[in-house]
Amino acid sequence: MSAPFEERSGVVPCGTPWGRWYQTLEEVFIEVQVPPGTRAKDVSCNLQSRHIALSVRGQEVLQGKLFDSTVTDEGTWTLEDRKLIRIVLMKTNRDAGNCWTSLLENEYAADPWVQDQMQRKLTLERFQRENPGFDFSGAEISGNYSKGGPDFSSLEK
Repeated sequence: MSAPFEERSGVVPCGTPWGRWYQTLEEVFIEVQVPPGTRAKDVSCNLQSRHIALSVRGQEVLQGKLFDSTVTDEGTWTLEDRKLIRIVLMKTNRDAGNCWTSLLENEYAADPWVQDQMQRKLTLERFQRENPGFDFSGAEISGNYSKGGPDFSSLEK
């Protein structure tokens, strides 16, 4: 079995003061660096459809309104190696045109170059999904790929 597209093609991360976030067509990933030795009981994480609140040892790390809606009961967080919190949010709108430009409504925006790379990646991921026999993981894309790229769904096969 081959690896999913996003694993083969890598990620386009957006750096933040506390770590980084990145996205695929379906999910948003948040990685937060925490002090070594952090335990799960030191973490408070509240995930809602349009809101996130994360604090570690009583200190607020991340809090605010998400850029877009997520599926509340599919959001998860894990503490890895007692030094990294990984949060996975499932996007409600899962098409290539839904490329989040920032994690929160007014915070942690991707710079224009990173945003461009994120959109390219989501467009290639969409092409991979529409054409399962082809491998787009190393492909380059140019032209009109914003909002998910051209729509070929009306063409006859």
